[in-house]
Amino acid sequence: MLDNEKLEEIFLVLEDKLDKTVSVLEENFASIRAGRANPHILDKLQVEAYGMMTPLQQLGNVAVSDARCLVISPWDKSLLKAIEKAILASSIGITPANDGTVIRLVFPELTEERRKDLVKQVRKMGEEAKVAARNVRRDAMEGIKKMKTAKEISEDEAKNSEIDIEESVSKCIEQLDKVVSAKEKELLTI
Repeated sequence: MLDNEKLEEIFLVLEDKLDKTVSVLEENFASIRAGRANPHILDKLQVEAYGMMTPLQQLGNVAVSDARCLVISPWDKSLLKAIEKAILASSIGITPANDGTVIRLVFPELTEERRKDLVKQVRKMGEEAKVAARNVRRDAMEGIKKMKTAKEISEDEAKNSEIDIEESVSKCIEQLDKVVSAKEKELLTI
């Protein structure tokens, strides 16, 4: 398609950054609880263990025991207090129940007000992702303009490249909208 390596590089970087924008949004959404037990809300949780901060997943098993309960089984039972402390200090908003062998996280039913707050948060995150996609577009367009000014590509190639960039960014924004609406639907489903 493209015989110009610099132009090809601009498009590879564009596609890579747009894909990352969508995947980062999806990862961030995984940490928003929707009233169901989801082990991904603990993905970013760090626990002080053995003198250093360690991801919870490296300290034990996290399992879904039923639709509303997560069970954390540490391999070293002496870490129960540290895990409990890390959960309480986090923004998860669930009080852990420590029975001496495992920690249970029981997810309460979301109130209507809390659901609406979460939907607002999801929309805000979606808008931030769209801004990131637009910034990627701006960077790619600047690259095209520099190449045109330096006479590395013709006017027609520049115009066609700008159209291709717009199409890629539009597809990314559509994809972001789908991810946001799917998360909103999940949050509002009782």
